[in-house]
Amino acid sequence: MPHELSFRLNDESINLDDFGPTDTLLDFIREKKNLTGTKEGCNEGDCGACTVAIGELDKGELTYRPVNACIQLLGMAHGKHIITVDHLSAEGDTLHPVQDAMARLHGSQCGFCTPGIVMSLFCLHEDQTDPATRETVNTWLAGNLCRCTGYRPIVDAALESCFGSKAPFAHPTSELSSIDPAKSLFTGTDEAFFAAPATLKEALDLYAKHPDVTPVAGATDVGLWVTKRLDELPKILYLGRILGFSDISETGDALTLGAGVTYEAALSHLAKFDPDIKELISRIGSRQVRASGTIGGNVANGSPIGDTPPLLIVLEATIELQSVSNKRSMPIEEFFIEYGKQDRKVDELLTSIRIPTLKPGEHLRCSKISKRFDQDISAVMAAFKITLNGGAIETARVAYGGMAGTPKRADRAEQLLQNVSITDESAWSPAIAALSEDFAPMSDMRASASYRMTAAQNLLRKALLEIGGVSSGETRVTQARPGDLEAAE
Repeated sequence: MPHELSFRLNDESINLDDFGPTDTLLDFIREKKNLTGTKEGCNEGDCGACTVAIGELDKGELTYRPVNACIQLLGMAHGKHIITVDHLSAEGDTLHPVQDAMARLHGSQCGFCTPGIVMSLFCLHEDQTDPATRETVNTWLAGNLCRCTGYRPIVDAALESCFGSKAPFAHPTSELSSIDPAKSLFTGTDEAFFAAPATLKEALDLYAKHPDVTPVAGATDVGLWVTKRLDELPKILYLGRILGFSDISETGDALTLGAGVTYEAALSHLAKFDPDIKELISRIGSRQVRASGTIGGNVANGSPIGDTPPLLIVLEATIELQSVSNKRSMPIEEFFIEYGKQDRKVDELLTSIRIPTLKPGEHLRCSKISKRFDQDISAVMAAFKITLNGGAIETARVAYGGMAGTPKRADRAEQLLQNVSITDESAWSPAIAALSEDFAPMSDMRASASYRMTAAQNLLRKALLEIGGVSSGETRVTQARPGDLEAAE
């Protein structure tokens, strides 16, 4: 394996053979390269002050995405182009169009949050795929929290500068192309290393040899172990370079996601199931988090408040796990055993998730309850799949996160919904009340136990009302796209 980390930082080629397995990209940028335009704020991927643009080759073209440098491990930069705010106007005194518009329209603030805002807008300027609307800009800026003043002039600057023709910018495509994606990376010793294998076989071999290694995909969670819990993780197995690990396959009866598929990459595919899924995925973290975080990581983590597991449970997803000697699959709901414990052997990696497409008569709803609309952790996450036969509920799959030690189905409520009329509210009452038999939620900083139970019951009632024909305009405080849910039925 190559023993040298190679990437491009602005206009400089970086080659390193000596760095710590959990060194962060932010620390390297600020402390090693003295590029202090990129700020350290929350150091947990929330505020966006550390936002940089990361470019990766996709079919010979460099595609840039905003990423929180504070929770990106340095080794994950291998083969990529990192752009910081210091570089946007590096050629002479000419500002990048985003910088120019921010200055002229008074969008710049105190200087701490502004660099991250500029880098998010730089990525929007490079993207050029979303419509030129305030909603688009707000979505791209949801991960940049600034407390100096309002966002109106910032959004005005974005609308003026981010849509239309791209500004010329030097992209080191040929240099990055010379870094062979089929070659694995290994730096360090058997006692402490950063490994980025190019094949699944190499990853599994390494995992079998080093069962104490920490697998990492997007680092949106592991990054916090490093920056907040101050964990010492001497051995890192980065899965992001495995060929095929981020593949997406659509067939007539299923969508299959490689475990390395990011939320952002999966969004358009999952949105085909139902508009609610697009709304859910769009509320997971920020643009920066969704560009790095993976659905496989969200599942493998086993968190009881993970946003995707309840949805995947009601969709009857199956997961595949592999080790050097074995490959097995299971319904995803069987993966979660108890808090902090999943059905994964010490040398197994979760490799893919298969999601059956909805069949005629199947109706989906999912809802997330959190204190903030954008970029917040769920207090309650709910997902429902109701199968109708005429006007009666033939089967119901009801799952929640945040209500137990694992993502969990509501068995008793499901039983009581069978053969009940979808338009008879009084007939649903026993099932809704039975949620108190299925769950005994806890109180914590996000919500009290009573709030969680009331929210869970109301979410089930809302889903049944909508599937039964009540307009979502009557059941939702905000509705991003009036008529979408009704049109999807």
